[in-house]
This record gives sequence, C-alpha cells and structure tokens, in this order.
Amino acid sequence: MRIAILGAGAIGAYAGAALHRGGAEVHLIARGAHLEALRAEGVRVLSPRGDFTARPNATADPREVGPVDIVFLGLKAQHYASCGPMLRPLMGPGTGVVAAQNGIPWWYFHGVDGPFAGRRVETVDPGGAVSRAIPVERAIGCVVYAATEIAAPGVIHHLEGTRFSIGEPDGSDSARCRDFAEAMRAGGLKCPVEPDLREDIWVKLMGNITFNPLSALTRSTMAQICRDRSTRELALTMMRETLEVAGRLGVRTDVSVERRLAGAERAGDHRTSTLHDVERGRPMELDVLLTAVIELADLTGAEVPTLRTVDAIARLLNARLLDGSVAAGLDAARTAPATAA
Repeated sequence: MRIAILGAGAIGAYAGAALHRGGAEVHLIARGAHLEALRAEGVRVLSPRGDFTARPNATADPREVGPVDIVFLGLKAQHYASCGPMLRPLMGPGTGVVAAQNGIPWWYFHGVDGPFAGRRVETVDPGGAVSRAIPVERAIGCVVYAATEIAAPGVIHHLEGTRFSIGEPDGSDSARCRDFAEAMRAGGLKCPVEPDLREDIWVKLMGNITFNPLSALTRSTMAQICRDRSTRELALTMMRETLEVAGRLGVRTDVSVERRLAGAERAGDHRTSTLHDVERGRPMELDVLLTAVIELADLTGAEVPTLRTVDAIARLLNARLLDGSVAAGLDAARTAPATAA
C-alpha cells in the first residue's frame, strides 16, 4: 500500500513510522529542521512499548511522491482549507484521505439521513473551503487515541495509546478502510473500522472540548483541572452540555461524564496540545473543538451557556495569539530582569 503522510508532525510521523515498519510504502511530507532530520536519520520513536527507528522517504514536495492509495492528513484542522495545492499531486482516481483530526469534521453530515443530511457545518467548513480542498467523497474519518510529541527534530516521543479508529462517513464497509486498517495493524497499531464513527468523535470530543481550552486559559494540566473542585465542576458541566448536543443529533454514548473525567485525571499532569500551542504563541484550534459544537447547539436548540462563555474567553485569547501580542508578551517575560516583590 502506498501512503503519504501530509503533515508529518508528532502524530503523522508516528503513524508513518509504524506503517513503514509494517511494510507499507510511506512518504513523509514535512518541512524545516524536522524534515532535514527525517531525511538524515529517519524517524526515531521513543515509546514505553519499545523504541524503534524507521526510514521512510521524506520530502517537502508532494510532486516528488505522486498519486498514492491513502493520504494520512496530520495537519491541524485550521490548515485544511489551504492544503489543496499540497494535496492535489497526491490524488489518484481512488485515493482516500484519512483525516486525523480532533473535533467536528467537515464531513459530519455527509452520508447521513434525516433533517440535516448534507448540511455544511459553517464553522469548520467556511463557505465550503474545506470541501473544495478535500472533497467529502475522499474523506475517511479518523479518531486518534494516541498521545505523541516531537521531542526533537526527527524524534517522536510516544506517550500512550495506539488506537486510530477509522470509518467511512456513510458507514459503509469499504475496501480502502479495510486495507488501511490492515496496514496500520501490521505496523503494531490498533485500527478498528467503525460502522459509525460519530460516537467515537463525541466521546473524544468530551475531553477535547473541555481540557484543551481550560488548560490553555489556566495554564494547567489535565490532572490539576480535575483535582480543583471548581474547575472539576466546570469540566463536568461542559461535558454534560456537549452530550446534550450529541443526543439531539441522535448520538448516544456508553461513556458517562464521570467516567470520562476519571480517565482524564488518570492521565496525570498531561499538557494538552492546545496548552503547548499557547505557550509557543501559536493560535488555538478552537473552531472544530468548541465553536462548531455551539453551531450545532444552535441548529438543534440545545442550551450550552457554559460552552458559550468559555468560547468567548478563549476567542479573546486567540485574537491576541493571532496578532502576535501574546508571543511578544511571552518573549518580554522571558527576558525581563527579576525584581523583588
């Protein structure tokens, strides 16, 4: 199987290394110092399951790769609308795009029956920009239950989890999903093909919609949020509101908010990707994680006052991240001389 990893960052490079180890033909598409390290030394994975090194092809130019069977999209969702020029050289007649994103995907109402069939979620697909870059018929959903980080250029630290649940938006049993799942399993990863991936999306989202913005706003780890009585109750309220929206869309989960919170607390002092982004002065991935759920609440009539409040506060911080004022403040804080209080 011929697979391109477009956006070979922490998750993309980890999946690509495993796929290559399992025998797939893998092409990593990256840039900068990370790309140079991948070319020189391959992907070095440090994992409690055992360290290993894989040496797939690495390039900055997808034209050097050409059409593939599967594109594994490791980009942040806010970059999907602009990825068309990078994606087009990789597309053949039957190429599928495995979108490893958190939150509500642009294809959410594709392939479903009911009053919202075919509806565009404007927050995540503004004006249809993402659908034009990645046509919904190409999309294969993917919910990632693996935690990784780039420890150094070309070095991926795998923290926990190996499950990448995938599925067709219309719930069909497709050869492309089965083939990709087999390639992932050959590389040592779990890759169940789900008949309806939307339940997985909402279970994962219960955590992301809560801990990603709260960790960024409070500069706290998941365990710290869970252990503080006030933020713990805030997290539970956000999860309950999220499940109310899911229920109005016909999705029921077997995971309670208490169980989801307990799982987050067991993760310990884990720093979310959104917290890492803010600490580096980068904008947060809010639209697919939080604002889209508010759009769906408006669509279904669900009341989500707490989600609206957190979204408003997080958006103000994001505006400062986008104009660079937070990064400037962080730099000033790092270089300012210490003074006695």
